Amino acid sequence: MTVPRPPHRRRALFLVNPGARHGTASLGGVRERLARDLDLTDVRWPGAAAISDTIRARAGDADLVILGGGDGTLNAATSGLFDTQLPLGVLPLGTANDFARTLAIPSDLAAAADVILAGAPRPMDLGEVNGHAFLNVASIGFSADLARALTHEAKRRFGVLGYGIVAARLLMQSRLFTAFIEHDGTVEQVRTLQVSVGNGRHYGGGMTVEATATADDGRLDFYSLEVDHWWRLLALLPALRRGTQGAWDDVRAFRTTEVVVRTSRPRPVNTDGELVTFTPAHFRIRPGAIHVYTPAPAGASAFSPNLLPEGSA
Repeated sequence: MTVPRPPHRRRALFLVNPGARHGTASLGGVRERLARDLDLTDVRWPGAAAISDTIRARAGDADLVILGGGDGTLNAATSGLFDTQLPLGVLPLGTANDFARTLAIPSDLAAAADVILAGAPRPMDLGEVNGHAFLNVASIGFSADLARALTHEAKRRFGVLGYGIVAARLLMQSRLFTAFIEHDGTVEQVRTLQVSVGNGRHYGGGMTVEATATADDGRLDFYSLEVDHWWRLLALLPALRRGTQGAWDDVRAFRTTEVVVRTSRPRPVNTDGELVTFTPAHFRIRPGAIHVYTPAPAGASAFSPNLLPEGSA
């Protein structure tokens, strides 16, 4: 009698960023849950600067990567995930977890683990600015100033509330700047408080770049806040949370696959909460660049039902 061989158990690199807001939380139960169906290899956190190199170095020993952290952690891993094409399982441990929200990955860690166990890896886009990838949004202006002012300690102490505390103080000091926007054969000169280019839907701990945006639509969603008074931005806040700001007269919004933003002097560019480059900023979309375990389409509408066969990544 031939004894059937056990099914192949997927091998997973398991990395947790202890510097994430909830990075020191006990994950024993979650790890045990994952280990029922996966062979986990615990990898000591190498630091954000080395995470992609670590993924590339260990790629031959893994079928997927499980990352515990926030948007900054995931962003740091994008290069390694793209180069190896290992699918990503997300354990949301950050402050805002905007990428997880875009993909309807549960904030409950046990439920997020179940997505990795039962879900299927799906192709997701990456945005890119001057060679730097981003998952959620890249911004110039107010958001970049906010990223510079919002310290790591403030995020750990106050969470999403920290964004509001620092933003309120900065808003009173903000000034418009001139930007030249090149896209789809046109050049537009604007006076703006902020320009944002989104790959996914959510960003900034509660903001929405565009209500219908997805992380796999092959498009960038652009908007420019051309408001002349800070109180006008306060009036816009509900629309910014819903992603309907494009309907306002003082907001310029469009979809594209490539856009260049130039300013009279170099201004920092914020991607997923980190300042990574300066203007001039050349944005483009990289369709289906990485693969991520997500809930089944019937349970979420933030992506299209473009399934990958198991193991194809």
